[in-house]
Amino acid sequence: MIDNLLIAGGQIILLILMAPIVNGIIKKAKALTQCRRGPSVFQPYFDIIKFLKREPVVSVNTSWITQLTPYVCLSAYLAAGCLIPLWEHRSLGFGDLIALTYLFALSRFSLALAGLEPASAFGGMGSSREMMIATLVEPVMVIGLFGLVVAAGTTDLKGLAGAGQNPAGLLAFIGLMVATVAETGRIPVDNPDTHLELTMVHEAMLLEYAGRHLGFLHLAAMVKQAVLLILLVHLFWPQQPGIPIALALGLLVGKVVALGLLLALIESVLAKMRLFKLPELLASGAAFCLLAVLMNSFV
Repeated sequence: MIDNLLIAGGQIILLILMAPIVNGIIKKAKALTQCRRGPSVFQPYFDIIKFLKREPVVSVNTSWITQLTPYVCLSAYLAAGCLIPLWEHRSLGFGDLIALTYLFALSRFSLALAGLEPASAFGGMGSSREMMIATLVEPVMVIGLFGLVVAAGTTDLKGLAGAGQNPAGLLAFIGLMVATVAETGRIPVDNPDTHLELTMVHEAMLLEYAGRHLGFLHLAAMVKQAVLLILLVHLFWPQQPGIPIALALGLLVGKVVALGLLLALIESVLAKMRLFKLPELLASGAAFCLLAVLMNSFV
């Protein structure tokens, strides 16, 4: 039990430290591909520290839901990250792939509810758009993961390590990559750097937040992105057994950064899609995932 708690604590610290640098590398790579200098890769750390030093400002029209949501979102994503074995060790034993998907759903529901509570125009618009996109993304994610579960015969995340290393896994990877782009709110689904109100989705739900609460929500979004990339690495590009912990963690960070650079490349070569075009994009991702399920079912 004590070993499991130490492992969970270590993974939480690793996620908190790794998530901002991964986001900073993605922003830097995106800027370089667009012939811009861009911010420093350490800028996300400075932004989060700046927000955490400031007192939150809360609307009088909100309740405890708005104040609790930043902590719920960050805790849910950190707990989801703890379920993924980052190197060769025992599973934490209190959750699997199903628990991970429900933790993501809990965070999304809490943030959408907090966006609606102040009754602001943009907050309600962002929440409605977020839930609409969620109804399209979640089936893609579930179908893609189900295809890997069929191949591995278990929903335990330790047993799913490398489950996508087969021809059907390539199809599942493409579909899950589409879902990851949508989950992280990146182009062509959403623009994480925009402040144009009529096109915002995730940022619109954060307009009523300030100070420490806003810092926790930004950190939660970075942790969510890191957890999704770590999950892809675990399923399709896992660590080799028997290697030292330090080397395993170094390779993990390198693989996560590589997938982050792929996200930056996708953002640089694609334009933001109109909202009513998103079902077509996510339907293509669902088609790849469904093909992976069929291939694994008949093998």
